[in-house]
Amino acid sequence: MLSGRAAVVVGVSLLTVAKTMTSVAATTSPESAGPGASGSRSARCGSPGQRLQRLRSVPGHEPSRVNDLLLLRPEAGQNPSEENSSNRHVVFFHGDIQNFQEEMSQQPDGCQWLSWSLEQVALTLGRRFPGSHVWVVRAAHMYLHKFTCYRNFVRSNTFGAPEHSPDNGAILHLRALLSHAMERADLQNPLQPQGGADGIPSEFSLILVGFSKGCVVLNQILYELPGARLDPRAPFLKCITDIFWLDGGHPGGGDTWVTDKQVLKELASSGMSVHAHVTPYEVCDPMRAWVGREHRSFITTLEELGACLNKKLHFEDEPPSIENHFRVIQEF
Repeated sequence: MLSGRAAVVVGVSLLTVAKTMTSVAATTSPESAGPGASGSRSARCGSPGQRLQRLRSVPGHEPSRVNDLLLLRPEAGQNPSEENSSNRHVVFFHGDIQNFQEEMSQQPDGCQWLSWSLEQVALTLGRRFPGSHVWVVRAAHMYLHKFTCYRNFVRSNTFGAPEHSPDNGAILHLRALLSHAMERADLQNPLQPQGGADGIPSEFSLILVGFSKGCVVLNQILYELPGARLDPRAPFLKCITDIFWLDGGHPGGGDTWVTDKQVLKELASSGMSVHAHVTPYEVCDPMRAWVGREHRSFITTLEELGACLNKKLHFEDEPPSIENHFRVIQEF
């Protein structure tokens, strides 16, 4: 979480206190699709850049909720059509600073972190989840080009601190967003934007990954689980096999990790595998001690409830750093 301390000292960039990372030159050349473009050009096996496609202004559950997405298609084998037929999907929600590569390169704070652009993260996830379609959801708004705000999924202030509620429509938005993006990308057997099990293609599976500020979307989905079990959203939720929290954080004074026992009980009974990967940058910060306390409560409660849980503290023998905060994306 890059914006937590920034909310305390407005206007002072956190990145000025970090060591400059070595920028990695772009290896991608994503297809761009405007708001009205179909994005129908099929990618073929070859370089990773040829498998990347950018989808602009994809609508979600409501016309006013739109997000840009980046799609990395799975690498095809002998048959190029395999890349469209796979129905395994991974959705990633990024943190502060992260953006499309050319936009990051134009910002003083962003250009030194190009190694973690949305394109580079998509390629990393493609290696982590081979055979899956990787979707990177760009936040609807970035204040001052660096403070990520997922207002289409959860009520948030300017800096992206969330205000969670039992039903803000995050699950509905996610399903509709994926459905419209799959259709625009000309994938076979796309997910339908709404409905029950009849609108879900055969063998459709979904993995959700949140990094830093992006974890607020995962948390909002958890708060919606109790109500969603009783309505048509239930079949879609059953397709989510795993959820990964990667060093979650945001500028608010609490609710960095979900600690509500009833909500966590729903998660534990869902059958989803829960993965919590953290670094000292978030959970060992004495200036934000509640983050560590909430993380421990999240882990302890899920263990008591018998959830399918995997946990790891990365870089525990190294000083907390923004570099290692980002590196958890590669190490999880």
